[in-house]
Amino acid sequence: MIIVHEYSFRMAEHKLFNVLLKTLNPRFDSVSRVTIRNDCIKLFTSEKKKLKEMFNSVGKICLTKDLWTSNQTIGYMCLTAHYMDMDWQLQKRIISFCGLPPPHTGLAIADAILQCLIDWGIENKVCTVTMDNASTYDTAIRNLKDNFFLKGTLYFNGRIFHVRCCAHILNLMVQDGLDEIRGVIENVRESVKYFKMSPTRLHKFTEIVRQLQLPTSRRLILDVPTRWNSTYKMLEPALFFKEVFPRYAERDPNYRWLPSIDDWNKAQEVCKFLEVFSEATLAFSGSEYPTSNLFLPEVWRI
Repeated sequence: MIIVHEYSFRMAEHKLFNVLLKTLNPRFDSVSRVTIRNDCIKLFTSEKKKLKEMFNSVGKICLTKDLWTSNQTIGYMCLTAHYMDMDWQLQKRIISFCGLPPPHTGLAIADAILQCLIDWGIENKVCTVTMDNASTYDTAIRNLKDNFFLKGTLYFNGRIFHVRCCAHILNLMVQDGLDEIRGVIENVRESVKYFKMSPTRLHKFTEIVRQLQLPTSRRLILDVPTRWNSTYKMLEPALFFKEVFPRYAERDPNYRWLPSIDDWNKAQEVCKFLEVFSEATLAFSGSEYPTSNLFLPEVWRI
């Protein structure tokens, strides 16, 4: 329970938690957070040993890597192994989730990946590595390829070793397009921002939604400049509530960004355009099924 629900180890010492367990089982003996921590580490070690043994029966492994910086400016790297099991079922396991100190150079990333592979004993089984399309990652891939080439474990002479993330390619395409049409949806974005910045305004907006007997389960969403799909998620509910905007404007003289009919028509077209990219991104982001065969049909559809 501690691991599954990500509770702190200190929860084992909470008074009411112990009262609950004692009620369920009068023979229960309280344990300290240190004991819980040690038990969790033992379980992790045991499960890691089982996974290592299972990797011995796997022929080839494909890796996906993600790297990001938290709001505490701490860098993290997640490495996931994808493989076919003995029953030809697609499987995936996170084999590393670790802090990556700056600078996040290509060499540092390559070293962190190699260290993880050596730790798991799968450094000779890597077939492909999927990364984003940044120059830093190109450097990391070159270092990894050189390492595997010297060991004679570079499959297909490295022609398919670096798989560029299709979802990231789509992201770059849409970001470039959105930069050209920012002004088209400016009034819609500023309106949503205006409502979201004040609980009072948002409450008044919701009251109008109820008066029009529209579903209150849907919410306005403000987009994030660095994530194109958030623009799609912003436009979709805004278009749904477009009848609310002019009624709100009648009640708030400070509201100055009421979209015109032309603005709504343009937002509708942009939303339709982004919907195609959103569906393609969802298809590419699947982890329970192969996705490489989906790239060409989805790009052709776009």
